[in-house]
Amino acid sequence: MPTVLDILDQFSVTPELLGLMGLGLGVLVIFFGLSGAMAGPNAKTRRMNAGSVGKVYSSDYDLIRGDDSDPHGLMKAFVPSSKQERTRIAKMLRQAGIQRSHAVRSFYAFRTIMGLVLPILFVTALALPVDMKTTLNIDEYLSGVSWVAALQIVTGLMVVGFYGPWLWLRARIRKRRQAISFSLPNALDLLQVSVEAGLGFDSAMVRVSHELALVAPEISQELMILQLEIQAGKERSTAFMDMADRTGVEEVTAFANVILQANQFGTSVSSALNIFANDMRLDRELRAQEKANRLPVQMSAVMALFMMPVLLMICLTPMLIRWITMFG
Repeated sequence: MPTVLDILDQFSVTPELLGLMGLGLGVLVIFFGLSGAMAGPNAKTRRMNAGSVGKVYSSDYDLIRGDDSDPHGLMKAFVPSSKQERTRIAKMLRQAGIQRSHAVRSFYAFRTIMGLVLPILFVTALALPVDMKTTLNIDEYLSGVSWVAALQIVTGLMVVGFYGPWLWLRARIRKRRQAISFSLPNALDLLQVSVEAGLGFDSAMVRVSHELALVAPEISQELMILQLEIQAGKERSTAFMDMADRTGVEEVTAFANVILQANQFGTSVSSALNIFANDMRLDRELRAQEKANRLPVQMSAVMALFMMPVLLMICLTPMLIRWITMFG
């Protein structure tokens, strides 16, 4: 009676090809499982929830309630159950400019997929036939890899795939904060000009956000979200404080406080914007001067570190030569 291996030999199916087919099937199962878990409710569920309050399904970002990131189904396997942790990640995603719905679940799903895909690709490359490795020019890199080294590489790829998106998120937050800090004085000048031209403050924010969409998309996005939240019914003070918390920039927090205080005490918004913009530029100039004044001190430490050995060699070399001459 023929065995399974005999049947596979008849169809020219090698163990390597069988392993690749198994890996491909596993990747497909993971992909369809995650896509099914991340998908929203079907059409029937949306029609049933359409008449109930607070149950309307939408794929867009909810300006009032924010993102509901409670894990359900398969998502519980890799999305943290702690609401505090999910809130912290959601805040970081907003600071990075990611305002989409279900951003937290998508971020954790991407981390998990990358942590699985990179090791699978490496194992697949190891399991390829020799002729295919030669065709892809990877034979010289994978020929001398032992099982211990392969295990170490797989572990490293899992770490890189899982923590790489986290490092990318922090870098994007830092870059976006810097962009907002640089473009805020120009936005304040445009706001001041628009208000002095006769526009209302809300209309001026919309106009400035459209004008800065190509030059400074970060501050343009924040101003547009602020205006949409106010139009959606959120209180003005809450919307401004949410914008300050969403950006994480101290200048934006000060800007929100200036506008709220001007509205509260009835002072001129145009004058407040002019004074605040000048103060921001002065503060930026002072910080640049502070960095310039710190530079000589930092350079002196480096110069001393490299010059002291040279000075010691210059001073001690004649003495060493004399000692060698006398005792040689």
